[in-house]
Amino acid sequence: MLDMELIRKDREAVATALAKRLDPAEVTRALDEIQRLDQERRALITEIDAERQRRKAEARAYAQAKRAGTEPQATAPEAERKQLAELESQLDEVQARLRDAMSELPNLPSDDVVAGGKEANRVVKTFGEPPVIEKVRDHVELSRALGLVDYERGVKLGGSGFWIYTGVGARLEWALLNYFVDQHIKAGYEFLLPPHLLLDSAGFAAGQFPKFYDDVYHLDSASAPRGQFLLPTSETAILGAYQDEILETSKLPLKAFAYTPCYRRESAGSHSDERGTVRGHQFNKVEIFQFTLPEQADAALEEMLAHAESLVEGLGLHYQRTLLSAGDASASMKKTLDIEVWMPSTGRYKEVSSVSWAGDYQARRAAIRYREPGGKQTRFVHTLNGSALATSRLFPAILEQYQQADGSVLIPTVLQDRLGTDRLTPLR
Repeated sequence: MLDMELIRKDREAVATALAKRLDPAEVTRALDEIQRLDQERRALITEIDAERQRRKAEARAYAQAKRAGTEPQATAPEAERKQLAELESQLDEVQARLRDAMSELPNLPSDDVVAGGKEANRVVKTFGEPPVIEKVRDHVELSRALGLVDYERGVKLGGSGFWIYTGVGARLEWALLNYFVDQHIKAGYEFLLPPHLLLDSAGFAAGQFPKFYDDVYHLDSASAPRGQFLLPTSETAILGAYQDEILETSKLPLKAFAYTPCYRRESAGSHSDERGTVRGHQFNKVEIFQFTLPEQADAALEEMLAHAESLVEGLGLHYQRTLLSAGDASASMKKTLDIEVWMPSTGRYKEVSSVSWAGDYQARRAAIRYREPGGKQTRFVHTLNGSALATSRLFPAILEQYQQADGSVLIPTVLQDRLGTDRLTPLR
C-alpha cells in the first residue's frame, strides 16, 4: 500500500497521481477518510502512552513508599484503570479501519504513465513486419487440422474455457515452456516450482485482494479455514514466498522465476479474437520476478523487458511493445509495458507478456525489507514482475504467423530440436 508519511507530507502530489486512475472526487473522499483515521489513531496512541506513563509513575511512587515504610498513596479507581484496555481496543479498531482504507488505494503511477484507459496506451517499439499470408486461417482451424488441441474434450472435462493439448500440440506447448526455462536460467534467474494453492495473505501482499478477491477460485471455508485460493499467476507465489523477510542487501537484485498453470474466473471469450486458447480459465505461464534496491529498479525494468522480448524474437514472431496508461494497468503497478504478438486472423495484437514495476507498494503489503550495510533501520525493497511468457497466446501466434499455403505450419528454429521436426503437417 502507499506510504502514510507521504500522504501526510504531500497530499496534493498523492491526489494528483491517484487522479490518473480514480475519479478526483473519489480520491478526495478516500484521502479525507484516511487522514481522519490517521489523526484518530495518533490521538489514541498519545492518550495510551500518557496513561501508561501515569501508571508507571504510580507504581514507582507505591514502591518508594513501601521501601520508606510510609503509607502508599491511593491508586486510581478501578473504573479509571479499565480505561487503558478500552483505549487499546479503540486503537485496534481504528488501525484495522485505516488498514482497510489504505489497502483499497491503488499504486501511484509513474510520472511517464498517462491517465486514461486503453485508448491512451502508446506503442513504443515494433519488431519485424506482419507476415504476408494469401489466405489466412485462424489458429482454431489450424490446430484442429494438425491434431494439436482437442477443444470438445476439454469442455467435456472442465466446462467452457478449458481445452486439452494433444500429441504434437502437447509437445509444442512443453517445448515452449522448456525453451523459456533454459533462457531464464542462463539469465541468472533461480527456478522455483511453488504450490498452486496459496493462503489469502499472499493475495493481499500482491495487491490482488481485496479488490479482485472474486476473480480467483477459492476453497470453501470448511476445507481451508485459513483461506486458500488457486493462484492466478505465479507472481503471487514468488512475492508471497518472501513475506515478512529482511533480504540481504548484497544479494539484491534477487532474481527468480516460476512455472505454474494459472487459474482465473474470467469468462472465456466467444469473440473471434478470443477463441481457442486465447482466453480460458487455466493456462500455462512462466513468470520472472525481481526484488531490488530502489536505485536498481529502473535498470531491472529495462533488463526484464529486453529479456522477455528476446524470447519472442527468438521465436521469430512479429510483436509490439506498448506502454499502458494508468487506467489500463494493474492497480498494484506504477508502470506496465505489454509485449503484444500479431494475430493474422484478426489483424490485431494480443498481449503475451506484461512487465511491471510496483515500486515499494507490494513490499509494504508483504513487509519485505532490506537493511543498509552497517545500518539498523530497514527500508522496503522494490518489486518487478513479468510474464516470460504466457503460452496460450503464443501457441496461436506461432500457428498463424508460420502457416503455409499447403496447410502446414513451420516450427520456429529454436524449437525444432525439441520437437524433432521443422514442420507440422495436417492429419490425413
